Amino acid sequence: MAIKKILKYGEPSLREPSKEVHKVSKKIAELVQDLFDTMYTFNGVGLAAPQIGVNLRVYVIDASTKDNPMKPLVFINPKIIKKSGAIIEEEGCLSFPEAYTPVRRYKNVKVKAQDINGRTFVLDATDGSLLARAIQHEYDHLEGILFIDHCVNRFEADEMLKKHNLPPVEEDKLLEEPELEAELKNND
Repeated sequence: MAIKKILKYGEPSLREPSKEVHKVSKKIAELVQDLFDTMYTFNGVGLAAPQIGVNLRVYVIDASTKDNPMKPLVFINPKIIKKSGAIIEEEGCLSFPEAYTPVRRYKNVKVKAQDINGRTFVLDATDGSLLARAIQHEYDHLEGILFIDHCVNRFEADEMLKKHNLPPVEEDKLLEEPELEAELKNND
């Protein structure tokens, strides 16, 4: 299909919640193909429609690795229906080229979504796997939330953003995550 321009951090539409998809149409199928084409071109693990300027509840993930091959996944109208455990891992984003910072995430998630054929499926991603973290990361994009909103250290994140000529952390967007904090304390 087409390789699209990825919006960079600072674009206002990255902060807008996305709209539900009412029908998995040919237009949605083309959007999914554009997401895959763009994601693979820029060596991403996932890409959400808002990152290419389309505020619809659609994202794609390919969390396949040499040790864990899996097929690419399409998520339309996803809902995270269960989450547990906590993990801190370094994360990046195609909307933040070359920028990485440690973030808090749930270790285990269960997501319900529709596939490219409009069929509903439920998927468990566990043990802080790349898939579990990517599901949360891409889901956040649909809510207008960015990975740096989960950063462990705002000041380190600011330094990293500055180094990559990106705007600073938006303090009012930082997430208070008491459940995750409690889980992390229990892990110690």
